[in-house]
Amino acid sequence: MKKYITLFSLLLLSSALMAQKGDTSKLKKSDPADSLLNAISTDNKPQNVVIFKATRLILSQSTELTKKKNLNFLIIHRFGDFAGKNGGGQLYYGLDDIADVYIGFEYGISDNLNIDIGRTTIGGLADLELKYAVLHQKTDNSSPIAITLIGQGAVRPYGFVTYTTFGDRLSYFGQAIFARKFSSAFSLQVAPSYIYNNEPMPDVPGNDKQFFSLSATAVLKISKHMGIVVDYAHPFSSYRQNNSNFTDPLGFGIQMETGGHVFTINITNARAVDEINYLNDTESKYSKGEYRIGFTISRIFDFNSRSKDKQE
Repeated sequence: MKKYITLFSLLLLSSALMAQKGDTSKLKKSDPADSLLNAISTDNKPQNVVIFKATRLILSQSTELTKKKNLNFLIIHRFGDFAGKNGGGQLYYGLDDIADVYIGFEYGISDNLNIDIGRTTIGGLADLELKYAVLHQKTDNSSPIAITLIGQGAVRPYGFVTYTTFGDRLSYFGQAIFARKFSSAFSLQVAPSYIYNNEPMPDVPGNDKQFFSLSATAVLKISKHMGIVVDYAHPFSSYRQNNSNFTDPLGFGIQMETGGHVFTINITNARAVDEINYLNDTESKYSKGEYRIGFTISRIFDFNSRSKDKQE
Protein backbone atom coordinates (compact mmCIF):
# COMPACT_ATOMS: atom_id res chain seq x y z
CA MET A 1 0.00 0.00 0.00
CA LYS A 2 2.91 2.36 0.54
CA LYS A 3 3.44 2.49 -3.19
CA TYR A 4 0.06 4.17 -3.68
CA ILE A 5 0.25 6.73 -0.88
CA THR A 6 1.79 9.44 -3.05
CA LEU A 7 -0.70 8.91 -5.89
CA PHE A 8 -3.67 8.91 -3.51
CA SER A 9 -2.43 12.09 -1.82
CA LEU A 10 -2.16 13.89 -5.13
CA LEU A 11 -5.71 12.96 -6.11
CA LEU A 12 -7.05 13.96 -2.70
CA LEU A 13 -5.26 17.31 -2.81
CA SER A 14 -6.66 18.03 -6.25
CA SER A 15 -10.22 17.49 -5.04
CA ALA A 16 -9.70 19.83 -2.09
CA LEU A 17 -8.25 22.59 -4.21
CA MET A 18 -11.02 22.22 -6.77
CA ALA A 19 -13.62 22.79 -4.09
CA GLN A 20 -11.81 25.83 -2.74
CA LYS A 21 -10.92 27.52 -5.99
CA GLY A 22 -13.88 26.73 -8.20
CA ASP A 23 -13.79 25.87 -11.89
CA THR A 24 -11.34 27.03 -14.50
CA SER A 25 -13.75 29.53 -16.04
CA LYS A 26 -12.29 31.97 -13.52
CA LEU A 27 -8.78 31.54 -14.89
CA LYS A 28 -7.23 34.34 -16.87
CA LYS A 29 -7.53 33.80 -20.60
CA SER A 30 -4.08 35.05 -21.43
CA ASP A 31 -1.28 35.58 -18.98
CA PRO A 32 2.13 35.76 -20.67
CA ALA A 33 3.86 35.13 -17.35
CA ASP A 34 1.95 31.88 -16.84
CA SER A 35 3.88 29.91 -19.47
CA LEU A 36 6.41 30.22 -22.25
CA LEU A 37 3.88 28.42 -24.42
CA ASN A 38 1.04 30.98 -24.14
CA ALA A 39 -0.42 32.23 -27.40
CA ILE A 40 -1.63 35.84 -27.69
CA SER A 41 -5.23 36.23 -28.82
CA THR A 42 -7.55 39.20 -29.12
CA ASP A 43 -10.87 37.46 -29.89
CA ASN A 44 -13.55 36.40 -27.41
CA LYS A 45 -13.48 32.72 -28.24
CA PRO A 46 -12.67 30.23 -25.47
CA GLN A 47 -8.92 29.80 -25.20
CA ASN A 48 -6.80 26.76 -24.44
CA VAL A 49 -5.73 26.65 -20.82
CA VAL A 50 -1.97 26.41 -20.34
CA ILE A 51 -1.82 23.75 -17.64
CA PHE A 52 1.95 23.46 -17.22
CA LYS A 53 4.88 25.79 -17.86
CA ALA A 54 6.88 23.26 -19.85
CA THR A 55 6.62 20.09 -21.91
CA ARG A 56 8.76 18.19 -19.38
CA LEU A 57 8.33 17.97 -15.62
CA ILE A 58 10.64 15.77 -13.50
CA LEU A 59 10.02 12.19 -14.59
CA SER A 60 7.03 12.76 -16.83
CA GLN A 61 6.20 14.71 -19.91
CA SER A 62 3.24 17.08 -19.67
CA THR A 63 0.23 17.63 -21.93
CA GLU A 64 1.85 20.80 -23.29
CA LEU A 65 3.33 20.82 -26.79
CA THR A 66 5.87 22.98 -28.57
CA LYS A 67 4.02 25.38 -30.88
CA LYS A 68 4.08 25.19 -34.68
CA LYS A 69 7.53 25.95 -36.19
CA ASN A 70 9.05 26.20 -32.72
CA LEU A 71 12.04 24.13 -31.63
CA ASN A 72 12.45 23.22 -27.98
CA PHE A 73 16.01 22.31 -26.97
CA LEU A 74 16.24 20.20 -23.81
CA ILE A 75 19.05 19.26 -21.47
CA ILE A 76 18.06 16.95 -18.61
CA HIS A 77 20.80 15.95 -16.15
CA ARG A 78 20.96 13.51 -13.24
CA PHE A 79 23.96 13.60 -10.91
CA GLY A 80 25.21 10.65 -8.83
CA ASP A 81 23.92 9.44 -5.47
CA PHE A 82 23.64 12.15 -2.83
CA ALA A 83 24.40 9.79 0.05
CA GLY A 84 24.92 6.10 0.73
CA LYS A 85 27.91 3.96 -0.28
CA ASN A 86 28.18 5.62 -3.71
CA GLY A 87 27.67 9.20 -2.54
CA GLY A 88 28.54 11.51 0.32
CA GLY A 89 31.39 13.96 0.65
CA GLN A 90 33.90 11.83 -1.27
CA LEU A 91 31.91 12.47 -4.46
CA TYR A 92 30.74 15.94 -3.38
CA TYR A 93 27.27 14.52 -2.68
CA GLY A 94 26.88 13.21 -6.20
CA LEU A 95 28.01 16.32 -8.07
CA ASP A 96 31.26 14.61 -9.13
CA ASP A 97 29.31 11.75 -10.68
CA ILE A 98 26.82 11.41 -13.55
CA ALA A 99 23.83 9.04 -13.50
CA ASP A 100 22.28 10.09 -16.82
CA VAL A 101 22.18 12.96 -19.30
CA TYR A 102 19.45 13.48 -21.89
CA ILE A 103 19.79 15.86 -24.84
CA GLY A 104 16.69 16.25 -26.98
CA PHE A 105 14.80 18.36 -29.48
CA GLU A 106 11.04 18.88 -29.77
CA TYR A 107 9.71 20.42 -33.00
CA GLY A 108 6.18 21.66 -33.60
CA ILE A 109 4.86 20.29 -36.90
CA SER A 110 1.61 21.95 -35.86
CA ASP A 111 0.26 23.35 -32.60
CA ASN A 112 -1.16 19.89 -31.84
CA LEU A 113 1.58 17.61 -33.20
CA ASN A 114 5.25 17.37 -32.20
CA ILE A 115 8.08 15.20 -33.38
CA ASP A 116 10.78 14.63 -30.74
CA ILE A 117 14.22 13.05 -30.85
CA GLY A 118 16.69 12.51 -28.03
CA ARG A 119 19.48 10.42 -26.60
CA THR A 120 20.42 9.39 -23.07
CA THR A 121 23.68 8.26 -21.52
CA ILE A 122 22.28 5.01 -20.09
CA GLY A 123 22.64 2.35 -22.77
CA GLY A 124 23.06 5.09 -25.36
CA LEU A 125 19.25 4.90 -25.71
CA ALA A 126 18.12 6.95 -28.71
CA ASP A 127 14.41 7.68 -29.12
CA LEU A 128 12.03 8.98 -31.76
CA GLU A 129 8.64 10.19 -30.56
CA LEU A 130 5.36 11.59 -31.79
CA LYS A 131 3.26 13.63 -29.36
CA TYR A 132 -0.32 14.62 -30.24
CA ALA A 133 -2.79 16.81 -28.37
CA VAL A 134 -6.20 15.18 -28.72
CA LEU A 135 -8.07 17.64 -26.50
CA HIS A 136 -7.34 20.96 -24.79
CA GLN A 137 -8.82 22.27 -21.58
CA LYS A 138 -10.83 25.42 -22.34
CA THR A 139 -11.19 28.62 -20.35
CA ASP A 140 -15.01 28.44 -20.50
CA ASN A 141 -14.90 24.87 -19.13
CA SER A 142 -16.50 23.46 -22.30
CA SER A 143 -13.62 21.00 -22.20
CA PRO A 144 -12.68 20.37 -18.55
CA ILE A 145 -9.51 18.37 -19.23
CA ALA A 146 -6.62 18.07 -21.68
CA ILE A 147 -5.61 14.77 -23.30
CA THR A 148 -2.29 14.15 -25.03
CA LEU A 149 -1.03 10.93 -26.61
CA ILE A 150 2.62 9.87 -26.85
CA GLY A 151 4.12 7.12 -29.02
CA GLN A 152 7.84 6.40 -28.78
CA GLY A 153 10.28 3.94 -30.27
CA ALA A 154 13.82 3.60 -28.95
CA VAL A 155 16.99 1.70 -29.75
CA ARG A 156 20.02 0.84 -27.62
CA PRO A 157 22.96 0.92 -30.08
CA TYR A 158 25.46 0.34 -27.28
CA GLY A 159 25.39 -1.10 -23.78
CA PHE A 160 26.74 -3.83 -21.56
CA VAL A 161 24.43 -6.51 -22.96
CA THR A 162 25.16 -8.71 -25.99
CA TYR A 163 22.12 -8.71 -28.28
CA THR A 164 21.44 -11.63 -30.62
CA THR A 165 19.69 -9.51 -33.27
CA PHE A 166 19.17 -5.81 -33.92
CA GLY A 167 15.49 -6.21 -33.05
CA ASP A 168 16.43 -7.16 -29.50
CA ARG A 169 17.73 -3.62 -29.03
CA LEU A 170 14.30 -2.04 -29.60
CA SER A 171 11.75 -0.90 -27.03
CA TYR A 172 8.42 0.90 -27.34
CA PHE A 173 6.49 3.27 -25.11
CA GLY A 174 2.89 4.47 -25.36
CA GLN A 175 1.14 6.89 -23.03
CA ALA A 176 -2.11 8.82 -22.65
CA ILE A 177 -1.88 11.91 -20.41
CA PHE A 178 -5.01 13.34 -18.76
CA ALA A 179 -4.49 16.76 -17.17
CA ARG A 180 -6.48 19.57 -15.60
CA LYS A 181 -5.69 22.98 -14.18
CA PHE A 182 -7.93 23.18 -11.14
CA SER A 183 -7.00 26.74 -10.24
CA SER A 184 -4.41 29.37 -11.06
CA ALA A 185 -2.16 27.68 -8.48
CA PHE A 186 -2.72 23.93 -8.90
CA SER A 187 -2.45 21.50 -11.83
CA LEU A 188 -2.61 17.71 -11.89
CA GLN A 189 -2.11 15.02 -14.50
CA VAL A 190 -2.51 11.24 -14.51
CA ALA A 191 -0.93 9.11 -17.23
CA PRO A 192 -1.41 5.39 -17.90
CA SER A 193 1.46 3.94 -19.95
CA TYR A 194 2.47 0.77 -21.76
CA ILE A 195 6.03 -0.53 -22.12
CA TYR A 196 7.13 -3.23 -24.57
CA ASN A 197 10.72 -4.50 -24.84
CA ASN A 198 11.79 -6.95 -27.51
CA GLU A 199 14.34 -8.10 -24.93
CA PRO A 200 13.62 -7.69 -21.18
CA MET A 201 15.27 -4.76 -19.39
CA PRO A 202 17.24 -5.78 -17.41
CA ASP A 203 17.78 -9.04 -19.24
CA VAL A 204 17.38 -11.50 -16.36
CA PRO A 205 15.30 -14.69 -16.07
CA GLY A 206 11.63 -14.09 -15.24
CA ASN A 207 11.59 -10.40 -16.12
CA ASP A 208 8.58 -9.03 -17.99
CA LYS A 209 8.95 -7.95 -21.61
CA GLN A 210 5.80 -5.83 -21.37
CA PHE A 211 3.81 -4.17 -18.61
CA PHE A 212 1.56 -1.22 -17.81
CA SER A 213 2.38 1.66 -15.50
CA LEU A 214 0.56 4.63 -13.99
CA SER A 215 2.09 8.06 -13.35
CA ALA A 216 0.78 11.09 -11.47
CA THR A 217 2.24 14.59 -11.41
CA ALA A 218 1.15 17.68 -9.47
CA VAL A 219 2.35 21.27 -9.72
CA LEU A 220 1.60 23.83 -7.02
CA LYS A 221 2.40 27.41 -7.98
CA ILE A 222 4.00 29.37 -5.14
CA SER A 223 4.82 32.59 -6.99
CA LYS A 224 4.36 34.20 -10.40
CA HIS A 225 7.31 32.37 -11.91
CA MET A 226 7.87 29.43 -9.57
CA GLY A 227 6.13 26.18 -8.66
CA ILE A 228 6.62 22.96 -6.66
CA VAL A 229 6.48 19.70 -8.64
CA VAL A 230 5.81 16.16 -7.36
CA ASP A 231 6.17 13.31 -9.86
CA TYR A 232 5.49 9.59 -9.22
CA ALA A 233 5.25 6.40 -11.31
CA HIS A 234 4.22 2.83 -10.49
CA PRO A 235 4.97 -0.06 -12.90
CA PHE A 236 2.39 -2.87 -12.76
CA SER A 237 4.91 -5.67 -13.15
CA SER A 238 4.76 -8.93 -11.21
CA TYR A 239 8.52 -9.33 -11.50
CA ARG A 240 9.19 -5.89 -10.00
CA GLN A 241 6.58 -6.31 -7.27
CA ASN A 242 8.15 -9.59 -6.17
CA ASN A 243 11.73 -8.34 -6.35
CA SER A 244 12.82 -6.10 -3.48
CA ASN A 245 15.62 -4.56 -5.55
CA PHE A 246 13.12 -2.50 -7.54
CA THR A 247 11.32 0.61 -6.32
CA ASP A 248 8.88 3.15 -7.72
CA PRO A 249 10.34 6.31 -9.28
CA LEU A 250 9.53 9.43 -7.23
CA GLY A 251 10.73 12.99 -7.66
CA PHE A 252 10.34 16.41 -6.01
CA GLY A 253 11.36 19.67 -7.60
CA ILE A 254 11.16 23.43 -8.05
CA GLN A 255 10.25 24.79 -11.48
CA MET A 256 11.27 28.34 -12.43
CA GLU A 257 10.57 30.46 -15.48
CA THR A 258 13.31 32.92 -16.41
CA GLY A 259 12.84 34.81 -19.66
CA GLY A 260 13.10 32.36 -22.54
CA HIS A 261 14.00 29.43 -20.27
CA VAL A 262 12.15 27.00 -18.05
CA PHE A 263 14.50 25.62 -15.39
CA THR A 264 13.65 22.73 -13.05
CA ILE A 265 15.86 21.55 -10.22
CA ASN A 266 14.82 18.31 -8.56
CA ILE A 267 15.63 15.34 -6.35
CA THR A 268 14.65 11.85 -7.49
CA ASN A 269 15.53 8.22 -6.86
CA ALA A 270 15.39 7.47 -10.61
CA ARG A 271 18.80 7.37 -12.24
CA ALA A 272 17.43 7.38 -15.79
CA VAL A 273 15.69 10.21 -17.66
CA ASP A 274 13.88 8.41 -20.49
CA GLU A 275 10.59 6.73 -19.58
CA ILE A 276 11.67 3.42 -21.10
CA ASN A 277 14.76 3.32 -18.92
CA TYR A 278 13.37 4.45 -15.56
CA LEU A 279 10.12 2.47 -15.76
CA ASN A 280 12.05 -0.68 -16.66
CA ASP A 281 14.81 -0.36 -14.12
CA THR A 282 14.69 1.89 -11.05
CA GLU A 283 16.51 0.22 -8.17
CA SER A 284 17.57 3.22 -6.08
CA LYS A 285 15.99 3.77 -2.66
CA TYR A 286 15.60 7.00 -0.70
CA SER A 287 16.09 5.04 2.52
CA LYS A 288 19.63 4.10 1.44
CA GLY A 289 20.60 7.60 0.33
CA GLU A 290 20.28 6.56 -3.31
CA TYR A 291 18.67 9.76 -4.54
CA ARG A 292 20.22 12.45 -6.66
CA ILE A 293 20.04 16.07 -7.67
CA GLY A 294 18.96 16.77 -11.22
CA PHE A 295 17.94 19.64 -13.42
CA THR A 296 16.07 20.35 -16.65
CA ILE A 297 16.72 23.30 -18.95
CA SER A 298 14.30 24.08 -21.75
CA ARG A 299 14.95 26.74 -24.41
CA ILE A 300 12.43 27.50 -27.16
CA PHE A 301 13.45 28.87 -30.57
CA ASP A 302 10.66 30.46 -32.63
CA PHE A 303 11.09 30.14 -36.39
CA ASN A 304 7.86 32.01 -37.11
CA SER A 305 9.41 35.42 -36.34
CA ARG A 306 11.22 35.79 -39.65
CA SER A 307 8.08 35.40 -41.73
CA LYS A 308 6.24 37.78 -39.43
CA ASP A 309 8.97 40.40 -39.81
CA LYS A 310 8.80 40.15 -43.61
CA GLN A 311 5.05 40.69 -43.56
CA GLU A 312 5.44 43.76 -41.39
